[in-house]
Parts: sequence; C-alpha cells; structure tokens
Amino acid sequence: MLDMMGMRFFSTDDADTVRATMPVNSHTCHPYGGLSGGASIALAETLAGLGSCAICPGMECLGIEVSASHVRAAFEGETVVATARIVHRGKTIHRWNVDITSEEGRLVSNVRVTNLIVKSNKAWPTLSTDCPSPTDAS
Repeated sequence: MLDMMGMRFFSTDDADTVRATMPVNSHTCHPYGGLSGGASIALAETLAGLGSCAICPGMECLGIEVSASHVRAAFEGETVVATARIVHRGKTIHRWNVDITSEEGRLVSNVRVTNLIVKSNKAWPTLSTDCPSPTDAS
C-alpha cells in the first residue's frame, strides 16, 4: 500500500514528530479528482503507527481509533505533507495528532490516531526503555 500510494517518510529533528509526503494522483484521488478522505486517513494512520513503532521497538502498535476532519481539498498533481506529533505516550496507549497540509502549509486534514501498544509474539528487537511492557504497567 505504501508504494502504491507513493508515501515517503522523513526523519525530523524532533523525537516526538514524524513526517511523510504523498502525491495526489490516480491512486489517492476520488472520482472527482480530489484527494480521497480514505487516502488521507491511510497516510495518517500509517505515519502514527510508524511513530509508535519507532518509540516501542519489539512491540506491536495497533491502530484502534481514527478520527478525521477534512477542511480543504487537495487536487491531482499536488503533494500533501503529513506531520504527526505524539500527544500522549502511555505504556499501552499512544495518541497522535496528524496535520496533513498542502506543500504551501495550508491545512487539508487533521487526523487523530490512537494506537494500542501490545507485546509482540514475533521475534522483534529488545524493548526500548521509553516504552515499558504492558505487563509492567501499574
């Protein structure tokens, strides 16, 4: 999905922020030529998920709630920029605010994403000290 939708991810200087871009094209548009709300939500949830995974290596980060407000259209040929900032970093829940803007900085969508952080059954790297295991929660 990431490749098909053209999502590109970028590091930032702020440890609480992750950033990505996505083109508005035939893979991300609704039939009227504008950015699909579903594509915006996919971008936001993917970005917040990657942010949680970076904070909690070795854990599974599962999106459990997404809420979006679309405030401006973006049209085919444009590129949108998504910036996700963690606003709550709990032991088992992360809450992200994702602003999706035009390249000029005009707000297109604001998306809130909640991720559940659970112990993985897969062979992942050792847990980060920034994100204790849910069994350590008090």
